[in-house]
Amino acid sequence: MKQSQLFTKTRSEAPKDEVSKNSELLIRAGFIHKEMAGVYVFLPLGLRVLENVKKIVRDEMNKIGGQEMMMTTLQPKEIWEKTNRWDDAVVDNWFKTKLKNGTELGVGLTHEEPFVDALGEYIQSYKDLPILAYQIQNKFRNELRAKSGLLRGREFVMKDMYSFARTEEEHNMLYEKVADAYYRVYDRLGVGQITRRTFADGGIFTKKFSDEFQTFSDIGEDTIYVNEEKKVAINKEIFTDETLEKLNIKKDDLVEKKGIEVGNIFPLETKYTEALGVRYKDEKGEMQPIIMGCYGIGISRLVGVLVEIFGTEKGIVWPESVSPFKVHLVELSQGDEVLKKKATDLYEELISKGIEVLFDDRDARAGEKFADADLIGIPHRIVISKKTEEKGVLEYSNRITTETTGKTKEEIIEILK
Repeated sequence: MKQSQLFTKTRSEAPKDEVSKNSELLIRAGFIHKEMAGVYVFLPLGLRVLENVKKIVRDEMNKIGGQEMMMTTLQPKEIWEKTNRWDDAVVDNWFKTKLKNGTELGVGLTHEEPFVDALGEYIQSYKDLPILAYQIQNKFRNELRAKSGLLRGREFVMKDMYSFARTEEEHNMLYEKVADAYYRVYDRLGVGQITRRTFADGGIFTKKFSDEFQTFSDIGEDTIYVNEEKKVAINKEIFTDETLEKLNIKKDDLVEKKGIEVGNIFPLETKYTEALGVRYKDEKGEMQPIIMGCYGIGISRLVGVLVEIFGTEKGIVWPESVSPFKVHLVELSQGDEVLKKKATDLYEELISKGIEVLFDDRDARAGEKFADADLIGIPHRIVISKKTEEKGVLEYSNRITTETTGKTKEEIIEILK
């Protein structure tokens, strides 16, 4: 991508009603556009980051046997009434609409019921189980207060997975397999070291705990108590002596921290399969209940979390795994056509080697180009200028390690590959 052809522009300030670091930096850098409170457009740079996060999540879900689907956004009222989740008194953040004939529909906020309804047609016997099925899709929730940029929106991108098991033992196996995959996702995103599996309330569906994955951050909405030796935490909402005893954790071994929830996994037991009449026939020909689990990761939320964690006063610093481009090539030719051609040739050579490049070929001052590069946050940067030409090297910098040094073209290509 040549930056001169990129229709987005950086800006010196974010909208005054945006107070979170992630929304301010993402808007200023031209990654997102605010449509309304809690609703954001992903512009070309932002979409590249979002798709890179999806790739990581999709890869780890597929590795554990997940099968990807795409469910509908419009939901029939009937299946939700069977589980008592249509009434606003039970679930108060629905968006609802009507067909012209008056039929009421829900706008997808979660998909337990629809997954059971769809997969139920294909589950007859014990031979059809277990199943891990997931989707990556926009969700819509009528939040009373949409705040914190991408961390809490009314429209957002989510990966939701659902497991269907024959026995409690089989369910637990699937549940832990997904938990392990989540850790690999966070490691690949660069936040694994500051993310903890956190015991939380199981809600109305189970007497067990649910599990949140919380990333340490001072701006987090959740208070958690962390046991670093065991690499686990407890959400404040269930922080009682009874919980500590059940988990065999001593209060003195815990440290209080703030966390941002970056994922959750939840035992659903048989609530949805039983309500929708989906069972399987065992080896003896007898009908048995199906045990479910659900597993969510907010894809667009993770984009915001990465900016909160890695953003600086100058701008974003993307982890390599999700950066919109591998390298930012900055040309400072100052009208020197020979130097300009050398920069263009390098751009084309990098592309030919499969390296994704954002090439700042604009006719702009050096200070403007460097400020924009800092704001956009691509971790690797190459600068071609009269100064580097005189030294016979290219200026290479790594924003993650803060290294800046002169290197040959061959040395830089080796680093980037």
